[in-house]
Amino acid sequence: MPAAAPPAPALARRMADAIRMLAVDAVEQARSGHPGAPMGMAEMAEVLWHRHLRHNPANPHWANRDRFVLSNGHASMLLYALLHLTGYDLPIAELKNFRQPHSRTPGHPEVGVTPGVETTTGPLGQGIANAVGMALAEKLLAAEFNRDGHTIVDHHTYVFLGDGCLMEGISHEACALAGTLRLSRLIALYDDNGISIDGPVQGWFTDDTAARFAAYGWNVVAGVDGHDAQAVDAAVRAARGQALRGDGRPTLICCRTVIGKGSPRKAGTHEVHGAALGAAEVAATRAALGWEAAPFEVPRDVADAWDARQSGAAAEAAWRGHFEAYRRRYPAQAAEFERRMAGDLPGAFAARLPALLEQVAARAGPVATRKASQQALDLLAPLLPECFGGSADLTGSNLTHFEGHVKAGRDAPGNYLSYGVREFGMAAIMNGIALHGGFIPYGGTFLAFSDYSRNAIRMAALMRQRVIHVFTHDSIGLGEDGPTHQAVEQLPSLRLIPELDVWRPADGLETLVAWACALERRDGPSALVLSRQNLPRLAAHAALAGGMRRGGYVLADAAAPCAVIVATGSELMLALQAHEALAREGIATRVVSLPCTSVFDRQPQDYRDAVLPPALPAVAVEAAHPDFWRKYVGRDGRVVGLARFGASAPAEALYASFGITAQAVAQAVRALAAQGAREAA
Repeated sequence: MPAAAPPAPALARRMADAIRMLAVDAVEQARSGHPGAPMGMAEMAEVLWHRHLRHNPANPHWANRDRFVLSNGHASMLLYALLHLTGYDLPIAELKNFRQPHSRTPGHPEVGVTPGVETTTGPLGQGIANAVGMALAEKLLAAEFNRDGHTIVDHHTYVFLGDGCLMEGISHEACALAGTLRLSRLIALYDDNGISIDGPVQGWFTDDTAARFAAYGWNVVAGVDGHDAQAVDAAVRAARGQALRGDGRPTLICCRTVIGKGSPRKAGTHEVHGAALGAAEVAATRAALGWEAAPFEVPRDVADAWDARQSGAAAEAAWRGHFEAYRRRYPAQAAEFERRMAGDLPGAFAARLPALLEQVAARAGPVATRKASQQALDLLAPLLPECFGGSADLTGSNLTHFEGHVKAGRDAPGNYLSYGVREFGMAAIMNGIALHGGFIPYGGTFLAFSDYSRNAIRMAALMRQRVIHVFTHDSIGLGEDGPTHQAVEQLPSLRLIPELDVWRPADGLETLVAWACALERRDGPSALVLSRQNLPRLAAHAALAGGMRRGGYVLADAAAPCAVIVATGSELMLALQAHEALAREGIATRVVSLPCTSVFDRQPQDYRDAVLPPALPAVAVEAAHPDFWRKYVGRDGRVVGLARFGASAPAEALYASFGITAQAVAQAVRALAAQGAREAA
C-alpha cells in the first residue's frame, strides 16, 4: 500500500495541534498524566498515522494491519487521541474520562481495554522489545505463507520510543537481536527530547544512540527535526523503501523534539513531563498555538482530515480480495493461516492427545522432568506448526529443542530461535510474538534466572497472553553449580503473579499434561518448572491425567488417613516414601500432588475439599521457600522446605544436609499426629 499524500502544511500543523490539545485537556481534567511527550511527538504522529500506517478503525484485529507500539507508554494520551481522531470505537467521552475508574483510557495503554492498542506498555523498554517480537512474527509468517504472486503477509511494525526506553537494558537485548535477524519491516521513531523526570538527561544519558544502533546493524536516519513533518515523512518513506531490499535492515529514525512543544513557559523542561500544565498554562498554550476550539473539541475540517474509517475499510477490502485469490490457489494454506491467526489449535491435537498420554504413562524408568519436557515436545510439536521455541543460550540444558526443529536466523525461517544470553529480552519478545498472532512462543532458561525476565512474565500475565516459559534446574537438585544457580524463592514468587499458571510436574505424565494445558490455555501465560535430576515414574496410569489437569489430585491414599502430605515435582517421591514408611508404623496418610496450585485453586470448592479435606492436618514438602504452603497447611501444619540459600555439592548430599528427606516428612506427620492425640485427650 503506497503512502498517502501529505496534507497541506497548514492543515498538517492543525492536525498535530489537535493531538496536543486533546492530550492537554485530558491530563488537565484528570489532574494526572503526562502531557509533554504527546505534545512533543504530535508531528511524528501526524506523519505516521495519517500518511503511512495501514489500519482499519472498524476492525482493530485485521491480520495484515500495520502494528503500532507506543513504547514510551506514559504518553498514552497521544495514542488515545490518535485512536479517537482516526475513528476507532473510542468516543470523546472516554478521553474526558482519562485515568478514571472503568474507563477505556487508563493511565498507560492496555491491550484488551482500548480498541486499537496492540500491547500494554508503561515499563519502559518492553514496548520496543514487544515490537521486535511482532516484526519477527511477521517475517516468519511471510516466509511460511507468502507465495509468488500472492503476498498476504507484508505489514510493518512501527514504534515510538524515548530516552527512558533506550536507557533500559532490555532495549539493548532486543534491538541487538533485531539487527542480527535483519527485521527490516521494524521502523522505530526515537523521541529525542533530552528530558526525563529528573531533568535534562545529559547528566546520566550521553550515549551516541545513532552509533549504537548502527553497530547493531540497523539502518539509522539521524538528525531529523521531529517537528518538521516533511523531514519525518521523508525519513519514514526512506525506511520503508530500504525494507524492500534483500539486505534491508530495521530502521531507527532519530527525531529531535521539544517536550511539551506549544507550552510557552514549560516546553523543554521536566515540569511538563508528568504533570498537568495548570489552567493558566493551558490557556497560554491555546493562545500560542492559535487553537480556538473549546476543550475536547476538534474543528470539523481537522476531524474530517483525520478520519481513517473509509481509507481503512478500503485497505482491508483490498487485502481481503488478495486473500481470496490466495485461498482459491492455496486453499489448505489459507485455512491454516486463518486457524493460526485465530489462535485455535488443530483438531489433530485433541484427537491424538489421549493416545500420547497412554504412551507416556507406559514409559518406565527414571527421567528428569526437563528431559520429559523435551520428550513431550517431540510428541506435540509435529501436531502444532505454530509452536515457536527458543532458549537464552541454554538449549542443551533446558532441552527446549525437539526432534525435527529448524533453527531460525538471519533470513532463515524456522521454528526455534537461539536468543543468546538475553532472558529479559527473550521474554518480552515472546510477548510480542504472542500479541502478533500466528505462533505460540515458548522459551527456556534456568529457574534462578527467571528473575531477569520477571517483569516481562508479569506483563504477559497482565495481558493474558499465551506464552510458555520453561524453567529448568529448579532447586538444590541441580547440585554442584551452587547457590547462584539454585532457585529457592523463585518458585513461590512466580506463583504470586496473578494469571500465571506455574506447573511443577513430578514425572513424565505430569509433564505432558502440563504442556497440554499450557498449549490449550488461551487466557494467560504458563511456566513449567522442571528438574535437572532424574525422577522416578510415579503416575503409571493415564487415567490420572484428569486429576492432573485440575491442578491437584490424590496419588496415594489409605482408609481413614490421619494427615495429608502435599508435594510437587521432585519432592513427590519423598512424600510417597514417607507415606509408605508411616503405613508400616500403622499411621495412615494421603498423598496429594499439586502440580499447579493456581489451576487447583480455580476448581470448585467441593473438589478441593475432596482432595484436601479441611479437617485433616497437612504436611507440605517442596525444595523451595516454605511460606507459600501456609495457605494449604494452615498455621498448625508443617512444611518441609528451604528458607535459606543452597550450597555447592551433589544433589543427594544437599537434600540430606538441608533436611528435605522422606524421614523429615514422616517425622512432621508423626508430630502432627501426636499433637492431635494430645488435643483429643
